[in-house]
This record gives sequence, C-alpha cells and structure tokens, in this order.
Amino acid sequence: MAAAEAGARECGEPGQGGRQALYFCGSIRGGREDWALYERIVSRLRRFGAVLTEHVAAKELSARGEEAAGGDSFIHERDLAWLQQADVVVAEVTQPSLGVGYELGRAMALNKRILCLFRPQSGRVLSAMIRGAADGSKFQVLDYEEGQVEAMLDRYFEADPPLAGSCHP
Repeated sequence: MAAAEAGARECGEPGQGGRQALYFCGSIRGGREDWALYERIVSRLRRFGAVLTEHVAAKELSARGEEAAGGDSFIHERDLAWLQQADVVVAEVTQPSLGVGYELGRAMALNKRILCLFRPQSGRVLSAMIRGAADGSKFQVLDYEEGQVEAMLDRYFEADPPLAGSCHP
C-alpha cells in the first residue's frame, strides 16, 4: 500500500507537475497467479505517468487482499478516489475478478480512457461485458501474449498519449 500512496502523492494536485495519473487493475482476491506479470505492467506504466495502484503488483499481496485499517469500506472509498483522479485505466483482465469488473464499470461511468489486456492463450474466454464494451477508441481491449506486454503498452501510450497536466479530468 505504501507504493500506491507514493504514486498518488507523486500525481499531486491539479496542475502540479503535469504527470498523468494511471490506475492499474489486476486480480487480487480473484487469484494472484499473475502478480509477476502485473509487476512488469506497473513497471512499464511508470514510464507514462504516476501509477496510483502499484500495490496490485506487490508479490506479498495475497489473494486475501490487503489489510487496511478501515477494512473493505476504506479500500473501496480510497480506490474510488484514485479512480476519479486517473487519466487512464489499464486492466489486465485474463484472471477473472469481480473487483476488476466493478472498477471497469465505474471507470466507464466516469468516462475514463480504458485499456484492457487479455491473453487468449490462457484458455479462458473474456467476458462479453468487457469485450463487448470495446469501442476501439476510449475503451480498448487488446489480445496479447505475455512476452508482448511492454510493447503493447508502448504502442498504446505512444499512439495516442493521454493529455497530461491534471490528475483530475
């Protein structure tokens, strides 16, 4: 959680520093099998802005989730505040997760730019509610192989970089 708080502080107040705020979604309580991949994604995302949710990639974070002083309610409110600050939401959606689906729905309601990354070789089929939401612009779903993740992120952010300058759209 300390890494996530540091990312949020790095973003700062509106107009301060001009770094864009990135919200990364990955499975926590739905399963932690992909934590090492999440770590690679978060590491690459740091090139493009302040990652508000770095803790999702932490190896020590178990499928039981984090232990926050205010419990689940505190986590919910904190994460929604970060989601509101975010300029772009990036989600690894291969491991099914109710929380990630919820975050994506809230991000859509907030009119955020959304990138979902899915690995078809996992043998899973992506939910129609995610793939069907893709519009090729504001909400994108990209299929990829694990070895391509950094290049996929580079292409996404370099092709249409989000407007920097304010962490609060």
